[in-house]
Amino acid sequence: MKFDDIIAKVQECGKKTVAVAAAQDSAVLEAVREAKKRGIADAILVGDEPKIREIAASLEMDLTDYEIIHEPDMAQAALTAVKLAHDGKVDMYMKGLVDTKNFLKSVLDKEVGLRTGNPLSHVAVFDIPSIDHLLFLTDVAFMTYPTLEDKVNIINNTVPVCKACGVDMPKVAPLAAVEVVNPKMPATVEAAELMKMNEEGQITDCIVDGPLSLDLAIDPEAALHKGATDRKIQGDADVLLFPDIHAGNLVYKAIVHMTDMKNGCILTGTKVPVILTSRSDSFETKVNSIALAAVVASNQ
Repeated sequence: MKFDDIIAKVQECGKKTVAVAAAQDSAVLEAVREAKKRGIADAILVGDEPKIREIAASLEMDLTDYEIIHEPDMAQAALTAVKLAHDGKVDMYMKGLVDTKNFLKSVLDKEVGLRTGNPLSHVAVFDIPSIDHLLFLTDVAFMTYPTLEDKVNIINNTVPVCKACGVDMPKVAPLAAVEVVNPKMPATVEAAELMKMNEEGQITDCIVDGPLSLDLAIDPEAALHKGATDRKIQGDADVLLFPDIHAGNLVYKAIVHMTDMKNGCILTGTKVPVILTSRSDSFETKVNSIALAAVVASNQ
């Protein structure tokens, strides 16, 4: 499956609805308009209504079919929007102009937020021409130095995203600089432990093989040349599980800026999918993130 297939799947499942916090943002409004046009999602726009209308006018965007909730205070707009998701009135929650700190604060709000009892983690989904399947990268933006327990939670958060995207038994590669256990390299030790937990049934609905170097995880030729034909993953990993945010973020940005790709990102571990895009993300990435959230919402 590729991103075009995700959008097609959403269209089959029926249009979803997203609540946007502080929607007075031109890039977000453009993405919302395109998502509506493609049959992915409708939107409820929460924020400073005069500014929303002013920006929409500059974009020649017709707001006739959009519900707008006027709330000029950004932090309050986030709480108002997230409550719509908490109460089941929308399927997804998206960051607009509100700063990330207040946005996440609303997600974690004990009364109206989207807590499930699980830690939150981030997953980026890539459609790369040289790879014949979607690639799921986690965590590249949220958890900084995940512990072994955190990595179990990250896997458990990511597997449902894979399944929503048509990957029934995702292959998870806990990455390290090398593919053998080295006691002096904690990432390799924890990767092996994750594989053992998977084999013993503590981590389910996926195949975990680690530690793996990046080339063994994504390049079948490298796996062949290195004689890794006894591994569960031989260049065909679906999920790249990073040892820390530095490794994940560097790989994420390298792919974004050095390849011809499509991608989308969501926060997981929440009651509904949360769309937390960066202001530097492209228009297409924002639309793809809405589509990704919509297909995950359809599977919940």
